[in-house]
Amino acid sequence: MAQDNEKTPPTGGNTPKKAATPAKAAGNTAKAPAKAAGNTAKAPAKAGGNTAKPATGTSAKDRSRQQSRPVSGKAATGKGGNAPKPGGGKGGNAPRSGKAVATKPPSNRGVLIAWVSVGVVIVIIAVLVIINATSSTTAAAGTPVTPVPASILSAVTSIPTSVYDAVGTGGSASTPPTVLSGQPPLTINGQSPAILYVGAEYCPFCAAERWAVVTALSRFGTWSGLQVTASSGSDEFPLTQTFSFRTASITSPYISFHAVEEYTNEPASGGGYKPLQHLTAAESANVEKYDSPTYLPNDTQAGSISYPFININNQALISSSSYSPGLLTNQSHQEIASNLTDPSNPATQAILGTSNYISAVICASTKQQPSDVCTSSGVQAAAKALKLS
Repeated sequence: MAQDNEKTPPTGGNTPKKAATPAKAAGNTAKAPAKAAGNTAKAPAKAGGNTAKPATGTSAKDRSRQQSRPVSGKAATGKGGNAPKPGGGKGGNAPRSGKAVATKPPSNRGVLIAWVSVGVVIVIIAVLVIINATSSTTAAAGTPVTPVPASILSAVTSIPTSVYDAVGTGGSASTPPTVLSGQPPLTINGQSPAILYVGAEYCPFCAAERWAVVTALSRFGTWSGLQVTASSGSDEFPLTQTFSFRTASITSPYISFHAVEEYTNEPASGGGYKPLQHLTAAESANVEKYDSPTYLPNDTQAGSISYPFININNQALISSSSYSPGLLTNQSHQEIASNLTDPSNPATQAILGTSNYISAVICASTKQQPSDVCTSSGVQAAAKALKLS
């Protein structure tokens, strides 16, 4: 469009009529040189086109730009690249005097499109900067730990038995715990049977497993002090929405629950994460004994804790998460909790399948109490899979 505005209008007027014969002859005489000039200019134009080709290594994007934009200082060419004929008129004749040559008015459409494009780019860049700044801030500071909202607590503690039964073991979505035999019941602080949980708030695998622990134990007692947070923003499966057990406890006539969150999700200045809670001597001894290749064949690093580590009354062990945290990716607490009534939801199948496994081991430690939980078809299916019944 810019090239249309840059066209130079022909100038000059007709010569007096009395000079018509010489002018006509001159026109005819000039015609051949003009044509020749056009033909003569053709070769340089072509050569100039060859010269303008990008050097070896120029990207396709640059070649496209060079082919689509006018070359600075190059005369406007007609069809085929020939130079324009003198005067712009047919046969070289000058236009008649007194008749103005119309010029195309400048168009604002291209300018408008350019400004709109610039505006869109600026908006996109601004959004990306805000998202990056928010993510960086969360990763640097860690997700806050806050009391669990009542709506989420209600959703995870009032799942219908029919949904647990429909899910059963969760199929391939859930990995069963490792069952032990010949071990004495676990006693913590004089309470037995007991469950020992060891994890960290930054850990995405702990984040996934807590959903199953919360739902399973809600069938045996009442939660208090439960909080919500998310895993680290800089680890794999970043910001997996979850609970925190740092202040949590459960009141139950059937089972005792002891949780230790060893680290927060806040990065430490020297690397790693800020420490939070510590194991007692008895808890450390239990972890050292059972979190080992002797009882966990896939645990190749003796003496180190694989988060999360869960000991269910010395009857079964869970090391790392029972399902992939990826099933919870990009879901809020409310979304995950609300989906727990849908047995066809992949995340629900993994969470409640693991929950049924945990419940089956607890039932084996409580003499099948409470009976409404332990005799439900979902728990019975898990018990059968674990060869506990």
